[in-house]
Amino acid sequence: MPVGTAFHQRTLALCESLNYKEWSGYYTVGSYEMTHEHEYNAIRNSSALIDISPLYKYRVTGPDAGKLVNRVITRDINKVAVNQVIYCCWCDPEGHVIDDGTITRLGENEYRWTAADPSLRWFGQNALGLDVRIEDISEKVAALALQGPTSAKLLNAVAKADISKLKYFRVAHGTIAGVAVDISRTGYTGDLGYEVWMNWADAVKVFDELMSKGIPFDIHPAGMVALDIARIEAGLILIEVDYTSSKRALIDEQKYTPGEIGLGKLVDLKKENFVGRVALAQEEKKGGPARSLVGLEINWSEVEALYEKIGMAPQVPGTASRVAVPVYRGGRQVGKATSTTWSPTLKRMIALASVSRESAAVGSTLSMELTVEAARKTVAAKIVPLPFFNPLRKTAAVSL
Repeated sequence: MPVGTAFHQRTLALCESLNYKEWSGYYTVGSYEMTHEHEYNAIRNSSALIDISPLYKYRVTGPDAGKLVNRVITRDINKVAVNQVIYCCWCDPEGHVIDDGTITRLGENEYRWTAADPSLRWFGQNALGLDVRIEDISEKVAALALQGPTSAKLLNAVAKADISKLKYFRVAHGTIAGVAVDISRTGYTGDLGYEVWMNWADAVKVFDELMSKGIPFDIHPAGMVALDIARIEAGLILIEVDYTSSKRALIDEQKYTPGEIGLGKLVDLKKENFVGRVALAQEEKKGGPARSLVGLEINWSEVEALYEKIGMAPQVPGTASRVAVPVYRGGRQVGKATSTTWSPTLKRMIALASVSRESAAVGSTLSMELTVEAARKTVAAKIVPLPFFNPLRKTAAVSL
């Protein structure tokens, strides 16, 4: 049975819909109101506060901390400065992705590592022979994502920290409501945003300060339904939806290399040896990954025509779909769309898809299955560059 996060006493009181989901053994809000529109609009137009405490979090310290991190991930941690964050993935010996997450370098030999799945055993197995300590701090550190165009101004108003100079994927240290916090310019929405990390026991104080002082900045608590739409617009993948962890895969088709899920740029074959390096080097010699992650823009005129034919207005769900559907080229299936949504900002129906390398050229037109009144149809879907939504404010210097 799920349990509440550090913020549960506050989020429960705010959750009018009682729409909850389970995330890593915790109750997490699906949407606070009966519909998610205000929460999504907060992400894109003001400030949204999202409880991300269910993330698995690990603290890696000791003389060989860097060696362990480099042994596991595909990127080179030696290139990462103190108070810098990186997004990374880690693989099994066959080069298939186990998980993806972020690593924050908090000191010369101190790292905070986030993961979607439990990873303590895997990290421990790879730490043999190293002078390193791995601590599961998942229940000691709480976290909030503050995302949206007014998030920087709000943080500047409540935090005793230098927000104005905080660059993308960097960390600042300070206090909010007297509580020590780490503030990273990171997030899962593809917008200007921050993640605030704090001691679990003091978390409510930070939540209350952000919510009370956030009223002039039009702050709204936001749940997973709105976040799912935003992350698809941002072209961000989700484990067990857009790819399957190799530890959970039942067949080879369910296993993905980094290049097959859009993470090929996160693989540094020139660095010291890491788990999966040999297999990934062989993949590169063979011409690259067999599949590609692509963005699809569905032809809305064709969607309207299918519904018009049966005398109905288009019936497209307002929430994102995580149900995989076939994608075709010339009548032959070449992949599947894994995450699909109507984008309120772009006013388009979009999808993330995994397709064969030969069918992945930007500008190509494929066909995607669409069910209309229980009848399987197809509509044209054009391959477009990812991310679908990429505002300048996400990485630009903030104006306070």
